Amino acid sequence: MKRVLLITDGACIGNPGPGGWACILRYNEHSRELSGGEAATTNNRMEIKAAIEGIKRLKEPCEVTVRTDSSYLKDGITLWIHKWKTQGWIHKVKRMGKQPVKNRDLWEELDELQTNHKVQWEWTKGHADDADNNRCDALANAAAKRIAREIPKTR
Repeated sequence: MKRVLLITDGACIGNPGPGGWACILRYNEHSRELSGGEAATTNNRMEIKAAIEGIKRLKEPCEVTVRTDSSYLKDGITLWIHKWKTQGWIHKVKRMGKQPVKNRDLWEELDELQTNHKVQWEWTKGHADDADNNRCDALANAAAKRIAREIPKTR
């Protein structure tokens, strides 16, 4: 199996607001940068979307290390998702009772995509010394700004 490093990040201008996602795929000496965005989204959705878009680009089963600065993404896919699935995609929120899991559509898509690969999830501190994480942050923010410029202005 090929060993691939996938670095991901998401950004949002306002939350919700225009958002961007970005990822870098690294395999041996090869690398590929990807980014995109949505007009009305949240930072958490963009974090998940970055992982989805990166994994979608893999053409064969791989050993993938996903590096993210989002605890929400890492904990969601490695810890919380198992409970969500057994509880029918409902979770308990303090003082609010049972609530539907936010971003279920993306969690289900990511969960399905990773079944084709051997995926390991790593957390890295954001805005620190990780050059790839900083590059993803810049790409995600640029995508969010690009999307924001494309939104028609109303008076």
